[in-house]
Parts: sequence; structure tokens; C-alpha cells
Amino acid sequence: MLIVGERLNSTARSVAAAIAARDLAFMQQAAQAQVAAGAGYLDLNAAAGMAREPEDLVWLVEVVQDCVQVPLCIDSPNPAALAAGLAACRQPAMVNSTTAEPERAAVVIPLAARHGARLVALTMDDAGMPTTAQGRLQIAQRLVALAGEAGIQPEHLYIDPLVRPVGAEADQGQAFLEGIGAIREALPRVHLICGLSNVSYGLPGRKLLNRTFLAMAMARGLDAAIVDPLDGQLMATVYAAAALLGQDEFCLQYLGAHRAGRLETA
Repeated sequence: MLIVGERLNSTARSVAAAIAARDLAFMQQAAQAQVAAGAGYLDLNAAAGMAREPEDLVWLVEVVQDCVQVPLCIDSPNPAALAAGLAACRQPAMVNSTTAEPERAAVVIPLAARHGARLVALTMDDAGMPTTAQGRLQIAQRLVALAGEAGIQPEHLYIDPLVRPVGAEADQGQAFLEGIGAIREALPRVHLICGLSNVSYGLPGRKLLNRTFLAMAMARGLDAAIVDPLDGQLMATVYAAAALLGQDEFCLQYLGAHRAGRLETA
């Protein structure tokens, strides 16, 4: 299970302030803590400073890769910022993200291909976000075809079937899970990723809902998630689910997490 650490996103006021102040210590501590907690990629977003986003994102990339060895996930709605961030990466990165909307796909997919980057691809097109499993699958199939035309292999594609809040749409938890299953069956070579926390938006006990939903999604084929790796109970759920699903041979990762005191259960 690939964990993409989400804590260096400028939508958080503390991160935006640290970027503006060029607070090196804040950024490096946040990066190192996420890697120590199990993140395999770090998502970097500097979009809060819209006018200076490319410059801010390059600074963030350079600061983070000076202190950790994991690859980076370059996260921006701005293609110019994506290009600047990717150019500053010292190892192949991940791009977050494209959709199947023609205007976005025509720019972001070739950009990821030129940099040899992995690509997060959202199941969204000009008609918006689908609500059914079949709708998610159909867009995923188009995204695989578009990526293939640019030279991106399915193994480098991370399809995000888009979590919707169950507090507003009670059927969307099940529809997302069914979408994962349908995509996994039809497109076995792609990866499946999600931004988890949207499922619990507006509800109490959000962390309980998030980690329960994550285990359910892993059972359907989810193999990556953009989450907070400093949420100890969520990470404990990842280790437990991987062991129970036979994804952790001899439960070695689970046992290692136990020995390291990382199986937070209370």
C-alpha cells in the first residue's frame, strides 16, 4: 500500500505561511516526520500563493528533497507550476493530477510523459464527476487510452475514482467501492488511489469513518492513498488490512510496525 503524505499542502494555513516565510525548519520537520511515519511519496502543493506559485513550488521541492529520499508528488492545478516543480525534481516524480477533460488532459498527460512521471488521473470529464461504478470505469478506460497515446504505461497510472461525501450522498461510499472493483477487474495493470478524507466530510468522528473506509477500499483493490501518515490509527489500519488481505508476506511489515511502536490502537 503506497502512502502519499498530504501534510505539505498550502491549503493548510500553517503550510501557506511557512512557504511565504521560507521557513526551512518547518518544511523539513514536516517532511521528515511523514517519511518516518511510513509515507512513500510526499505531496507538495504551493497553490495558495497563486501569483508566485511556480517559484514557491520550486523552493518547496528543493527544500524537501534536501532532507528526505522519497520521491515527490507535484500537486497543482497550474500546468506552469507543474512544469517548474517537475523540472526541479532529482528523481522521477508523481503528478497530481489530470482529468479526462480535454483541455486539462492535453497539457498534463504529455507533461508527465516528458518527465517520466507517474500520473494521478481523476475519473472526471466535461460532464463532471460520475456517481456510478460504470461511469467511473468508462472514464478510467479513456484515461488509460490517453495516457498510452503519450507513452505512459498503465503501471505508472494512478486512477482516482473520486470519493464523494456519504453525509450528502448516502450511496456514494458503496458506488466508490464498486467502482474500484470494476476498474481493478477491467484494468488490472493500473494503480488505484484516492484522497480519502472527503468520504467523511460534514460528519462527526471523521477519523473513524476514514480508516474504516480505507480498509474496505483496500479489500476491493485500492493500493495507494493520499492521507496524513501522522494519523497513527489510520496507519495501523493500513498495516492490519494489508496483513489480513495477504499483501504483507509473513506479516513482516505488520510485525515491524509493532516492534517500532507504530500500531496505535487507542
